[in-house]
Amino acid sequence: MNCLSVTIERLLEHRHLFLTGGAGVGKTTLTREIIEHFEAEAKRVAKLASTGMAATLIGGQTLHSFFDLGIAANEEELRQSGKYEIKKKLKKLLSSISLIIIDEISMVSDALFEMLYLRLQQAEYKGMLLVVGDFLQLPPVVRYGGEVRFAFESEAWKRLDFFKIELTHIYRTDDAAFIELLHNIRFGYVDEQVHNQLNSYIKPLPHDVSNFTFLFGKNISANAHNKKQLEYIESDLFVKEAEIIKHKKSSSEREIERFMDDARIERELMLKIGAPVLFTRNAWNYFNGERGVVVNEDAIHLYVQKSDGKVVKLEKVEQSKTQWVERSVEGKKEMVEEPLFSVYQYPVKLAFAITIHKSQGMSIEDLIIETNEIFAPSQFYVALSRSSNPKNLTLIAPKKQWYHLAYANAKAMQFVKE
Repeated sequence: MNCLSVTIERLLEHRHLFLTGGAGVGKTTLTREIIEHFEAEAKRVAKLASTGMAATLIGGQTLHSFFDLGIAANEEELRQSGKYEIKKKLKKLLSSISLIIIDEISMVSDALFEMLYLRLQQAEYKGMLLVVGDFLQLPPVVRYGGEVRFAFESEAWKRLDFFKIELTHIYRTDDAAFIELLHNIRFGYVDEQVHNQLNSYIKPLPHDVSNFTFLFGKNISANAHNKKQLEYIESDLFVKEAEIIKHKKSSSEREIERFMDDARIERELMLKIGAPVLFTRNAWNYFNGERGVVVNEDAIHLYVQKSDGKVVKLEKVEQSKTQWVERSVEGKKEMVEEPLFSVYQYPVKLAFAITIHKSQGMSIEDLIIETNEIFAPSQFYVALSRSSNPKNLTLIAPKKQWYHLAYANAKAMQFVKE
């Protein structure tokens, strides 16, 4: 199916769904609509992803945490860890859930997908499964340089018999030539025309780069650039501390730190009046990746002026790590989702630089990509597809040929084309 106009009811006629398409086509929007449809009917939804970063973007949990897999990478390690048999608590939880969402499915390996299927079989799961993502984006992380194997290579994928929904209309930009370029880079196709088109984005960097967001492959580069650029602003530095509330005393500092890093939450948000910021969430009056400038602050609020001149009055936003627990509700025992801890912080980051990984889901207007920190398949496509205005896109000249950067996994390409 190749459109976004179908009704949710029609999609849900199918038992299991695979929602896919390139960057900026509306996968997240449709996923949210499906979640809202289920929750409006008081049905439970488990929102999951393979990495903490992806999980926090949908307000959910990691697959390993939810399915009680420990640190096992495959079923053999699951046996060795003593976690092969499903716990009664997880079995009861799965029996109460109507929809399981797995986001960023491209980062789920075949072995992990087999473990998830094992858990669904053990629990005799009767609900729906929705897997979301693009196999031509970031691949699974492989231990010790082993072979990359995707979820679609598992036997479990075949048994689940997904109904495929492929979205194709790009909403992030309406530049037809750039959309065609993104399509070519997504499939790792670089001919002379693509080569010349990419070269056209190599421009001298302006003397003042403060109005641009740099995309780096490495955290250390992004952090160094943010720090350096912030020093150039002459106003006083102020710090907004994150507020942390532990609902369970067992929550460790390490667990909280990891959650905050995954969720793009700064423990100490260092800002100045005049500093450019990126919004890191979607709301009715701003979107993930939209740029603004800090124009004022007080004890409770942060005031950010957007490019249209409107000032957004921000309060700290709550982000929570949750777990499912059994509780007595109106005399009946039910599984409910409760927070382990909550973190409150303003939903912004300094806009001078961000890593490609943490730009996930963002639409960025004025973009500079450091191509020499591209090191993984499809990473260049992910970076390039963040651009919402190609006229304001600059590529730093790579030391390698373009086809060395614009490469995609051959198995993923074959699967997507089928």
